[in-house]
Amino acid sequence: MSVRMAGTVAHLEGDWTMTGVADNIDSLILSLKQMESDGEKSLQINCEQIEETDTSGLQLLNVWMECARLRGIEPKLMNVTSGMRRAIHELGFNKCFSDSCLEAH
Repeated sequence: MSVRMAGTVAHLEGDWTMTGVADNIDSLILSLKQMESDGEKSLQINCEQIEETDTSGLQLLNVWMECARLRGIEPKLMNVTSGMRRAIHELGFNKCFSDSCLEAH
């Protein structure tokens, strides 16, 4: 799991499951600090390189997006794979990742 920032786009990559997120929380913390220092008001979150996700990964993604909102940054998911969309619906994260934050692939 990793987060690579490029301007107002966060590129999420790799394994967003319990295994992947436990070892890489630092990259999320660093990305929040970078967003705050850049003074941006919006953030596109590119999900096309997420290989796998589970409840832990979706919970962490939701918390990370809420932390961005608390900093005055409005996040929007983009390029959400069909597997990730399926996980969002099957694991009950529909309200966390409403259609208003899911941009079509």
